[in-house]
Amino acid sequence: MTKAAVWMVDANAVTEAGLQHWRGWLSADEMARHQRFVRAQRQRQFVVGRVMLRMALGRLLGVAPQEIRLEERVGNAPRLISPALKGATPGFSISHSGRWVACAVSAQTALGLDIEMMDPARDLHALAAQAFDSGEMAQWERMQGLPDGQRVEGFYRLWSEKEARFKLAVVGGGHCIALPHAELSIALCSEQSLERPPLIEVITLE
Repeated sequence: MTKAAVWMVDANAVTEAGLQHWRGWLSADEMARHQRFVRAQRQRQFVVGRVMLRMALGRLLGVAPQEIRLEERVGNAPRLISPALKGATPGFSISHSGRWVACAVSAQTALGLDIEMMDPARDLHALAAQAFDSGEMAQWERMQGLPDGQRVEGFYRLWSEKEARFKLAVVGGGHCIALPHAELSIALCSEQSLERPPLIEVITLE
């Protein structure tokens, strides 16, 4: 049975004292990347994402989160270095948008996760023209007769699924599902089909 777990944190709810504590969990190369971010919000998202990923992987692998070691890779998701595993490496993916940071983990399959704040005030036509391929543009054009709310949801569903497929990096794009959320468009793509859509577990970093 192929399963996945999705965790989410409201990054704005993490205190400055908490961030200082959680930065102690990061490796030297993670801290170097953290310091290259110009915006404080992006630094916050980075710390929260890496800490939450360690917690999720720790639960999955039955080890303390602090035992999880990750290696930075330019332009790619981090690589799990420790603990050393004899079998397949677990799949995982991190995404952030606005105040939310999310991660997905699975013991059985590679994953690609994307979350996007749904903002109807953005120029969706311009974004579509810039980012969508011909097939996606055709789907977007067919949405133009829908009520505004459905059209916005449809746009962000296409956008988040495209990003999740890119993160998955599997020929054919794998299997993608949309997860419900009041503020976000959430797409989870997996190399193997999931037994059922995972529930989103909202946690706090304390």
